[in-house]
Amino acid sequence: MRRTFAPYICFSLLLFCAADGRAQDSIRDLVVKIHAVHHTPDLLRPWTKNNPQQVKGSGVVIDGKRILTNAHVVRYASQIYVQPNQSARRIPARVEAISPSIDLALLKLDDDSFFDKRGALPFADELPRVKDAVSVYGYPTGGTELSVTQGIVSRIEFTDYYYQTSGLRIQVDAALNFGNSGGPAVNDGRLVGLVFSLIQNAQNIGYLIPVDEIKLFLADIADGIYHGKPQMHDLVQTIENDALRRKLGLPKNVNGMMVTEPYRDDQNYPLKEWDVITHIGDTPVDSDAKVAVRYDLRLSAYYLVQKYARNGLLPLTIFRDGRTMQVGLPVQPQRDLVIPYMIEANPRYFILGPLVFSPTTQDFLDRLGGQRTSSLSRRSSPLVTRRFDKPAFPGEEIVVVAAPLFPHRITNGYDDPNNAVVTEINDIPVKNLRHLVEVVRDLRASQITFKFARSGGFAHESMVFNRDELMAATGKILEENGIRYPFSPDLRAVWETTISATPQSAPVACCLTR
Repeated sequence: MRRTFAPYICFSLLLFCAADGRAQDSIRDLVVKIHAVHHTPDLLRPWTKNNPQQVKGSGVVIDGKRILTNAHVVRYASQIYVQPNQSARRIPARVEAISPSIDLALLKLDDDSFFDKRGALPFADELPRVKDAVSVYGYPTGGTELSVTQGIVSRIEFTDYYYQTSGLRIQVDAALNFGNSGGPAVNDGRLVGLVFSLIQNAQNIGYLIPVDEIKLFLADIADGIYHGKPQMHDLVQTIENDALRRKLGLPKNVNGMMVTEPYRDDQNYPLKEWDVITHIGDTPVDSDAKVAVRYDLRLSAYYLVQKYARNGLLPLTIFRDGRTMQVGLPVQPQRDLVIPYMIEANPRYFILGPLVFSPTTQDFLDRLGGQRTSSLSRRSSPLVTRRFDKPAFPGEEIVVVAAPLFPHRITNGYDDPNNAVVTEINDIPVKNLRHLVEVVRDLRASQITFKFARSGGFAHESMVFNRDELMAATGKILEENGIRYPFSPDLRAVWETTISATPQSAPVACCLTR
C-alpha cells in the first residue's frame, strides 16, 4: 500500500509557523515608540536654547525593567514618553544613563506596571556572521504602527562613532528610515544590535550597535556613573614594508604595529617612537595592525583595547631595541583637547556689557559651519590652528566672543569681535573662562581693556570700556533682551564671591553692578 507523508509535513509546517508567529508577537510587545521633545542649546546664543522640536524613535525592553534606545533620540529631551505597541497610551519616562559617544541610552518609566506582563529581549551570545539574517523592528516614518523589515548582515568592522570614540559596528542591508533609531535587530529571537544610523540617498544600507558594545555600556553604568570607553590615543602605522622592518631589526616571526607618535612625551610614558606593539593582552597583532577575532573575522587591533583594559591600564607586549618587554599603557575615554567636545554639557558663558564670552568647543566650531571656519582658517585663527591641540597647561581653555555684540552706545566706533579669541584683560593673560570672570571681578581700575588674538596678518582692535559704564550696560542689556542670568550656573559662585553688599532680594540681572 502506498503511503503519503504530505499531511504530516503540512501539519509540522503549521506548527512551526504558529510557533514563529508567537515568537514574533512576543518580540513586538517588547518594542516601543519613543516620543521626545528636544530642547537643545543654542551654541551661537549660549544663554538660551533652540525652539522645542518633536522627535520620534524606537526602543526595546531589556532586563531590569529598562528600555534601551539611542542617545540621539533622547539627548537634551525636556519630555520623554514611551508608547507600547498597539496602544494609544503614552507613559512618561526619564533618562537613567546615556552615552552620546557610543549613541546609547537607558530609560526608566514612571509607571513600572508596563513591565508586569512583559519579559525582556535576550542578548545574542556572540557577534553575528556575515550573511546572517536579521529582522529589524521599529517605528519609521511613513506610518504609525510597528514595522518589521528583513535583511542580512553585510559587514562587521571596528570604526569611529562620535566624539573620538571607536567601537564595533554592524552594517545591514535591511530597509531603514528615520524613526527606526533605537529599534532592535533580531536573529533567532535574540538581540544582535540596535539601529543607530542609516546612509541617506543609499538603498538599504543601515548600521547597528552590536550587543558587545551594549554590554560594555551596561557594565560601565552598573555603579550609576558612565565613565566612557577606554581608548588608546597613540598614533601607529603598519610594519609591512621590508625596509622599515629592517630598520626596526624585526625578526621574521615578529609582527605588530609601530608607534609613530606616543600620546605623551614625558620620560615615564611607557611607549616611545619606533616601538612595535606585538601583543595587546595575550592576542598577537598582525603586521597590518589587525587581529583575528574569529576564524571568519579580522578587526582593527584597537578593538582589543576595550577587551583587555582594566582600571585604566592596557597590558602590551612591545619590541624595542632588539628585545621584547611588557608594559602597562594608561588609557582614557577622551583625548585631552584645548577645544573639547561638549558631549553631555550645556554651553558655559559670561555676559559682560555687550560682550558674550564662552570657552570654545568642537560643537561650537561645527555649528559655525564650513564657510565661517574656512574664513577663520585663512586668517590662521587659533580656533582652527589649535583645534586639535592638547592644553598647554592644566585647565587651559580658548575663550571666544561667542555671539555678535549686543547693541549699545558704549560700542560706538568698535568693530564686532564676534568669534575673536580673548587673550588679555588689562594685560593679564586669560587662562580660561573662570579665570576671565575672576579677573573682571577683582579689577579695581576705572577702565577695562580687552585684547584679542592675532589671526595671521589680521589683528583685531583692542576694546576699552569705562568700568562703571560697562557694568551698568550689562543690566540694561539683560533686561532688554529678556536674559535671566548673565552667566552659566557654574560661574554664579565665582562672580558672587565678593558681592556681599548686593541685597538678597536684588534681581539676578543686576548682580554685575557694584
